[in-house]
Amino acid sequence: MPAAALKPKPLPTQSTAKRPVLLDLPYAPVEKRPLPPGRPRQWYVTHNRRLKAMRLAIALLDSGVHLPSQAHNETIRDTAELIGVHPPSDTTCHMVRAFMRYTR
Repeated sequence: MPAAALKPKPLPTQSTAKRPVLLDLPYAPVEKRPLPPGRPRQWYVTHNRRLKAMRLAIALLDSGVHLPSQAHNETIRDTAELIGVHPPSDTTCHMVRAFMRYTR
């Protein structure tokens, strides 16, 4: 029997489902771990901004916003409110669009 026949069929994702997969609510963030000590303050600011932008990009993709041109600042801020994070700055919104652009 071929090995491919033994693998279970994966669950549908946003790209393979017949209908859009809805965003699971309530959103529960991953358990936070302490950041490594001894880095410059700017490293922590940038690191946390990247984490927030990645969370927002994932939430937007799950809600059906697939193109950076569809992710306006207001859309990103509405999504932030929906998943329970502080409203992002213009810089973070720009980073969200960059993540959506370069993940393809």
